[in-house]
Amino acid sequence: MVDSLDLKIIDCLKVNARSSFVEIGKQVGLSPSSVRERVQKLEENEVITGYQVQLNPAKLGFGLEVFIMYKLFSGKLMIFCADLALFPEIYEIHRITGTHNIFMKVILRDQMHLQQFIDRLLGYGEPTTHLILSDLKEIKI
Repeated sequence: MVDSLDLKIIDCLKVNARSSFVEIGKQVGLSPSSVRERVQKLEENEVITGYQVQLNPAKLGFGLEVFIMYKLFSGKLMIFCADLALFPEIYEIHRITGTHNIFMKVILRDQMHLQQFIDRLLGYGEPTTHLILSDLKEIKI
């Protein structure tokens, strides 16, 4: 069971997953060893499932981010899923309900890269592309 102190620890880790147990302890009012024990328990119970690095795609040469709503052709879902490794540009991908059955976030170098990416998708279905102008809010769960 997760209690209010666990939630405070999680909030600290969401801000900076590299925070020391000493730093977290100061913020939540616990000793470093108590914080360590709680974090280990959260990991063991799979409340915390990993720690990730956050990258700035633009600094890596990928200045274009898009959302693509994708309507796969009949019978293409399993083939597309098997071929996902061929699309390293896909940052996130979700199977959804509604008119479209795939929602993805794609990170690309530029408009020409986007055009080439869409051309590769056309064999599986019909993409509808939405350029991301800016991020208004990023929620870290």
